[in-house]
Amino acid sequence: MINKSDKIYIAGHRGMVGSACWRALEAKGYTNLIGKTSKDLDLRHQKGVEDFIRTEKPVAIIDAAAKVGGILANNTYPYEFLMDNMLIQNNLIRSAHENDVPKFIFLGSSCIYPKFAQQPLKEEYLLTDSLEPTNEWYAIAKISGVKLIEALRKEYGRDYVSLMPTNLYGPNDNFDLKSSHVLPAMIRKFHEAKCNGNSPVELWGTGSPMREFLHVDDLAQAVLFVLENKMEEHLYNVGTGVDLTIKELAKQIQSTVGHQGEITWDLSKPDGTKRKLLDISKLDREGWKNKINFTQGLSSTYSWFCMNQENNRRLKN
Repeated sequence: MINKSDKIYIAGHRGMVGSACWRALEAKGYTNLIGKTSKDLDLRHQKGVEDFIRTEKPVAIIDAAAKVGGILANNTYPYEFLMDNMLIQNNLIRSAHENDVPKFIFLGSSCIYPKFAQQPLKEEYLLTDSLEPTNEWYAIAKISGVKLIEALRKEYGRDYVSLMPTNLYGPNDNFDLKSSHVLPAMIRKFHEAKCNGNSPVELWGTGSPMREFLHVDDLAQAVLFVLENKMEEHLYNVGTGVDLTIKELAKQIQSTVGHQGEITWDLSKPDGTKRKLLDISKLDREGWKNKINFTQGLSSTYSWFCMNQENNRRLKN
């Protein structure tokens, strides 16, 4: 069992997921959380990671560190999305194992599943078909992390677990239009169009793909659940079990923001995967469910965006 005073290292503690995990654990009474910025510890460098884990001796590691982004970023920087993510997770997982860290939680993404897999996506569909080309670089890196976790459980009996969340949103998201995911990008586009006299908003693709969205604070609660419980499996999906089309998402964000202009669709741009709905029954059977309503979560995220525009380090041009 994890004690409230045990040292827990959250890798990527300043990002959207890592900061949510930090808030959740702190609120639950955990008093010995540690984090390092990328300037203080570059997780791509093996020796630095090894020295840090050996010196700090955490009881648990939550790996929320990753190079992330949407379709444009994945297509533009395939080498970085593959190499950087493999280096980060491999260094952390290897150092955790070699220093006998009892608990490790690896966070990935629903993009690990095949492009044309049956919906909803079950954990056993992993590696049964080809990936979506627009994000395969990130997906392959995360798949290798999942298999490392599985291998350590199988060969050494490690209490290590992989969590694969659906599309995330919430405080500390990335609103940079060159690298953000669809929901934060839409929030920024509609907000700036509203401020510009309700000018038209152009969005990518047909709007027909369907997506599922989970508030990052719900994911943090799932991480806390896994931290405090012995899990029977190595891989669990984390989501809501509900999805909507990109067009429906656009309308809902437009309403939340208060934009009253036109929405146009650039059909020359890719849609990405047609649908990505997770089967969440496995984690549900363990006793965890999400709690944050999407409408309320979207409203609070837009409020956070409005309050943090000037000092948000990832709100770029």
